[in-house]
Amino acid sequence: MKASTQVNEILQAISNLAFEEQSFIAEILTKRMTELRRSQIASRAKEAEGNYKLGNVHTGTVEDLMMSSSDV
Repeated sequence: MKASTQVNEILQAISNLAFEEQSFIAEILTKRMTELRRSQIASRAKEAEGNYKLGNVHTGTVEDLMMSSSDV
């Protein structure tokens, strides 16, 4: 079964629920998405910190960046 078909079936099932139940599901999904995004940001921060410790981070102005990228 295709994922889009499953999603449509889930959405249809949710639309058949009472308003309060739909609101509850929306609240749970919002909290889960917030936690997922928070986890992604933490992972990216950890990656950035590792790059910083390895010396893979450069500082400068936008102009410096543009000059550096034109050298490649």
